[in-house]
Amino acid sequence: MRWPDLSKFLTACVVACAAAFPTPYARAADETRLPGLKSRQIYLVEDKSGTVLLAQNENQAFPPASLAKLMTMDLVFEALKQGEVTADTTYRVSENAWRKGGAPSGTTTMFAALRSEIRIEDLIRGVVIHNANDACIILAEGLSGSEARFAERMSARARDLGLTRSLFGNATGLPSEESRSTARDLVELARHIYHQYPDYYRLYAQPDFEWNKIFQRNKNPLLSLGMGIDGLGAGYAEGSGFAAVASVERDGTRLFLALGGLQSDKDRQDEARRVLDWALSSFTTRVLFQPGEAIGQASIYGGDRHAIDLVAREAVDVYVPSRNAERLSGRIVYRWPLRAPVAEGQQVGVLKIFEGERPLKEVPLYAAAPVGQGSLVSRATDALLELALFWL
Repeated sequence: MRWPDLSKFLTACVVACAAAFPTPYARAADETRLPGLKSRQIYLVEDKSGTVLLAQNENQAFPPASLAKLMTMDLVFEALKQGEVTADTTYRVSENAWRKGGAPSGTTTMFAALRSEIRIEDLIRGVVIHNANDACIILAEGLSGSEARFAERMSARARDLGLTRSLFGNATGLPSEESRSTARDLVELARHIYHQYPDYYRLYAQPDFEWNKIFQRNKNPLLSLGMGIDGLGAGYAEGSGFAAVASVERDGTRLFLALGGLQSDKDRQDEARRVLDWALSSFTTRVLFQPGEAIGQASIYGGDRHAIDLVAREAVDVYVPSRNAERLSGRIVYRWPLRAPVAEGQQVGVLKIFEGERPLKEVPLYAAAPVGQGSLVSRATDALLELALFWL
């Protein structure tokens, strides 16, 4: 059943020409919806619909500190998934790992003994649950031969995942001039981990573990908020402040949040609680279009038809305010002119959805049917029309 206000959803829809389709971000409108934010950087997304609820300086880079460990673990989880290693593979504790991340370092450690052999499964728990720096370095050296080479893999992996504003200088997040990320990149990385490695993701909510007769608690301060947060981590870097990446699920709705630039741990916890409570209590999901339903049309030049229906492969839904929501509108954007032939299922453009002036999300649009090349006469006619429109 459709939301009644959407019966004329695309009456405000226009066809535009564009060379690229950037992801929309909510800015000033968000600040009026939730005033008094203390975060310098913030990015909040409802996972199922991909709706952006808050975005403020979301592409502004800052040192990720311990949040760099999310990328470290992504590489480890992927190596396990691909069969490069197993949970029982063991790595030796080098003097470098022991000194930089172990007991002599004075940083968070799982107290791995020098020259001992430790299973990957135990090292993963050390990183995910206890935020252990020695475990990160041991894994990095084991998988890549050195932490420096592993850091190169981290940055390459970020590019592969589309996290184009992230670079990593080490596996731990300890101070490094090279390391940087953004609130948006960190949210997308957290979503990737959640969807690709569900079995390992559950470790982020584990309250403690015992290894080598040492009892160690989960170092994520947001787990104690008592609101269902089940991951992922927190960090602090001198000069940029306190940061966190969190995820919470309630009644089937999952949110991912990244915060940065806060002045204290208390500010970080208070801000996370306030933002997540607001998002969970004030919004609801609305389905706009079913999979395969015609959303609009694109004009075709030089084809055996002049227009083609555009559809989405999955249901198009948004996460919008439960009350007093502004009217939704949409814009179909594609590169003009769209020339034949066009294959069925070929991505043609994107649907941009707005609530008032606030961008909510983008949805890829695909050709609902094939379009072949038209006759010589029709192609010539379209060419003349294209030339006339160009000069206009």
